[in-house]
Amino acid sequence: MKSKTLKKDRVNIITLGCSKNIVDSENLMTQLKANDIDVVHDSDEKANIVIVNTCGFIDLAKEESVNTILEYAAIRKKGGIDKLYVTGCLSQRYKDDLETEIPEVDAFFGTMELPGILARFNADYKHELVGERITTTPQHYAYLKIAEGCNRTCSFCAIPLMRGGHVSRPIESLVTEAKNLARMGVKEIMLIAQELTYYGLDLYKERALPKLLDALCEVEGIEWIRLHYAYPSKFPMEVFDVMARQPKICNYLDIPLQHAADTVLARMKRQTTREEQTQLINEARKKVPNIAIRTTFLVGFPGETEEEFEELCDFVKEMQFERMGVFQYSHEEDTSAYLVEDDVPADVKEERASTLMAIQQDISNGKNHEKVGQTYRVLIDRKEGEYFVGRTEYDSPEVDNEVLVDAKKYFLRIGDFTNIKITQADDYDLYGDPV
Repeated sequence: MKSKTLKKDRVNIITLGCSKNIVDSENLMTQLKANDIDVVHDSDEKANIVIVNTCGFIDLAKEESVNTILEYAAIRKKGGIDKLYVTGCLSQRYKDDLETEIPEVDAFFGTMELPGILARFNADYKHELVGERITTTPQHYAYLKIAEGCNRTCSFCAIPLMRGGHVSRPIESLVTEAKNLARMGVKEIMLIAQELTYYGLDLYKERALPKLLDALCEVEGIEWIRLHYAYPSKFPMEVFDVMARQPKICNYLDIPLQHAADTVLARMKRQTTREEQTQLINEARKKVPNIAIRTTFLVGFPGETEEEFEELCDFVKEMQFERMGVFQYSHEEDTSAYLVEDDVPADVKEERASTLMAIQQDISNGKNHEKVGQTYRVLIDRKEGEYFVGRTEYDSPEVDNEVLVDAKKYFLRIGDFTNIKITQADDYDLYGDPV
């Protein structure tokens, strides 16, 4: 329906959840702009159309998504915006319920319905733009989504319900996208997927992550390549050989292990054991001696006993992970774990999460103090207060440790690499001076 005025639409895309959602929003922005539609991202600027890209992974994320939709639904009801659309994982999973509960939303779309969203704007999907996209991250780094979906059957995870099965993108397409990102000034690309190690099995009938890495290392302008979300079972060990051989690949691996007690791992359907996980981490450290391992664990899984939790704590102390995060179990409909009772009380889940993070805090503090006096190549991300803030190759943006440099004493360019000598350390951050 035509507007009564000739005012031009402005679209504000609100992105919630993980880095994969960020890439989806960026692709949507790219398509809208190519159709001459004014679009902004997570902006306070006035816009008459809002698209909320939701997360539906765990309870806290779902709550944030619902609250955000309700916030804009209230604005829509009062006439503050003309249209409200919702997309992403929550919309994919609970579309029927959301349509009933929040009628102020003009339309709900699933995770793979980009053409449907474009149709609302009478916009065409520009196939020639595949491999090109606007980025919403700082200019010097970007995410590169190498696959969609997941074929794993972890009992606690609803991602396959929302994202479908694993679909790899061809190496040629990813190299083209990396070249485009490099031309835009991107120096660091972070490879993301629901499951990195499965890459290539559908397209090439083999685990092709090592081949992809070698191809991406040839892209001029890209200086760091970082690996996120690798599954431990049947891990392609050749990846470590490529890491050791290729200086562009950060000595960093994000490999969510979820637990260490064999009994819990079996109930989680993780297809691995504590011994196999230990062997994998030890092999990684042997082949890439200064590798930083980031992992995440899930506490409060149904039936998790005090003894099983203690086994997890012992494992964390034994393995001395460089980086670690902890999630509390969320009872998700339509997962196999949903069929059993969520019997670990909320306060116990919280206590276990705090206990595990306290162990990791001590580990991180010790490892950080070992870095004092050392010099590291640091990528400067931003200026914040009285400090320039950057990262070493052992740290991913927003989730890991940072390096702080006194902005009153030194001037650094955001997006540049700088050698920083570490002078001071605390639990999670380092302080240093340019050399």
